[in-house]
Amino acid sequence: MSKRHKKPEKEGNHERWLISYADFITLLFAVFVTLYAMSQTDKRKMDQLVASLRESFGYVKTGASSEKLNVTESTDLRTIPAIRQEILTPGLRRSKETASLTHASLKEFREIKVAIEQNLKKYGAEKKLNVDVTKRGLVVSLKEAGFFDSGDATVKQESLPLLAMVAKSLESYSNPIRIEGNTDNVPISSGGFRSNWELSTARATNIVHYLVENYHFRPDKISAVGYGEFRPTADNSTEAGRTRNRRVDIVLLAKESEGGEL
Repeated sequence: MSKRHKKPEKEGNHERWLISYADFITLLFAVFVTLYAMSQTDKRKMDQLVASLRESFGYVKTGASSEKLNVTESTDLRTIPAIRQEILTPGLRRSKETASLTHASLKEFREIKVAIEQNLKKYGAEKKLNVDVTKRGLVVSLKEAGFFDSGDATVKQESLPLLAMVAKSLESYSNPIRIEGNTDNVPISSGGFRSNWELSTARATNIVHYLVENYHFRPDKISAVGYGEFRPTADNSTEAGRTRNRRVDIVLLAKESEGGEL
């Protein structure tokens, strides 16, 4: 009886790892395709956003696409490019504004006075300030009771709209402006100020800061002075007189008094 020969065992397949590697490469390729597609979608949306912003800020739309993100309801923002120009070229806008200012004369003083008094009626604030035209120029007197607490130099919050109205009435003129603080002759009892001089000066200085910082009045055309109790317009021996003397005067100076004190 002949012996049966055993068949030789097959060698193991050493290339099976290629299947797993191919699967991994396929998945990796799919991931990168997905990321690329997402980046293209974001780019499209960004382009739409940029186009919408450019149109809203007053630039002419040059693209042919009609699809646009609804970033803002109105495109009437034509002042934005001017603001951008001021950032790029400091001083250019200021020089243009200065060139457009006019020097107020007696005629303009009277017109400003009428305009402010009409606005006072709208505000119901006739008792808070007084407007007068004198040899010195246009004098807007802010009464202490309407704008300051007793012994304090900070403008009352509720009076800021009224002060803003005055500022807008004066901002178109190139005349120098002097802010004059005045008090009555009652010695100050507040620990924050040594005397009425300091109080009147602090009030005038705060008004100067407000005009310069919020309405861009030229610092070289505006000044603050504190007279304390020594420039009264009424008799300090009566309560009514002392009330009139506690004030801050905003003086749009006439040409004759621009050089200094009359």
